Amino acid sequence: MRYQKNRPAEASPQTQSEAERIARATQRPGQTKEQTRLIAQGIQKGIEEYKKQQKAKARAADKARKQQARRQDEDAADEALPLDEAQAPSSSALLPWLLLALSWLGFGLYFWLMRG
Repeated sequence: MRYQKNRPAEASPQTQSEAERIARATQRPGQTKEQTRLIAQGIQKGIEEYKKQQKAKARAADKARKQQARRQDEDAADEALPLDEAQAPSSSALLPWLLLALSWLGFGLYFWLMRG
């Protein structure tokens, strides 16, 4: 069975039973079963609408929380980046120059030994 986007979702059995319970609790003398059923349907729609609103609020709060966390992570990364750059050139930039000097020294030593 495929999910249809436009089809309204059916109410859960818990929501239906809760709506019926509330409708019976507020039932007036002389009220017909049909009227009680219609009241229960109205209460059920109200419960469903409330749940939808609460889900939307929870999604919005979660989205805001994630954006806040993302901003904090970016800020922390921005603050940590200059520190890493300051430390990185001293250690990683020294290695290529050291290797270059050793290779020139090796070539000079090789040519000096071969000439002499």
